[in-house]
Amino acid sequence: MLLCLDVGNTHILGGVFEGDNLILRFRHATHPLGTADQFGIFLRNILTANGLAGDAVKAVAICSVVPGCNYTIRHAISQYFRIEPFYLQAGVKTGLSIKYKNPAEVGADRIANAIGAVKAFPAKNIIIVDAGTATTFCAINKNKDYLGGAILAGVKLSMEALKSNTAKLMEVDIEVPPAYLGQTTRESLQRGLYFGQLGALKEIISGLKKELFDKETVTVIGTGGFSQLFREAGVFDIILPDLVLQGLKIAYDYSQEPSQKGKVA
Repeated sequence: MLLCLDVGNTHILGGVFEGDNLILRFRHATHPLGTADQFGIFLRNILTANGLAGDAVKAVAICSVVPGCNYTIRHAISQYFRIEPFYLQAGVKTGLSIKYKNPAEVGADRIANAIGAVKAFPAKNIIIVDAGTATTFCAINKNKDYLGGAILAGVKLSMEALKSNTAKLMEVDIEVPPAYLGQTTRESLQRGLYFGQLGALKEIISGLKKELFDKETVTVIGTGGFSQLFREAGVFDIILPDLVLQGLKIAYDYSQEPSQKGKVA
């Protein structure tokens, strides 16, 4: 079995693959992560609770955008699985041609998403929207060129910024509002957060299509924890919640095949 971990700013998304099948999906808060022992025991326990033997894990693949967690996680894997984990980072094989000015700057999660998307939609122009702590946009053309993208604050981060920097605004449930007009402060916040993010999604997706793909067909993929919030908004062609895990698994497979071409850098 292959254990995959996507270490994000808010959550660690985990998945276990048996062959090509994702048989377990789980989350753990990134902060507080705890000690290496605490995180290692969590991983062993989550496997046991789902009827899986920890000793059946033969490899671990990680993509991380939180460097401060890497040592603890690596130590936990070493101690509790006796495995040296594979990290998706600059220099590893991906099957993509990275056109970023500095390829090493591209987040490992964005690369994993791109790998998974290209596998799911070969020879297609693709825009990926990952709606998490940050909302990221990635554009990949049908030749597997990773062209770049855009980043903005995610809907929850925007809410936390308003709460932290104003005297009278509060935390609200993030949900799809029934109308544009809010008639209480809480309703007004909910509408502003949702429709503000939706407007940004529509504008950036439209701009990327015109700027990069002219009149060519583009597949827009939604992923990330908040992508479901926009399921009925007509901005995504498809939502793939496990895209980052699928891409990380493919990247690990590439690392086991020296003849496979394509690099992050």
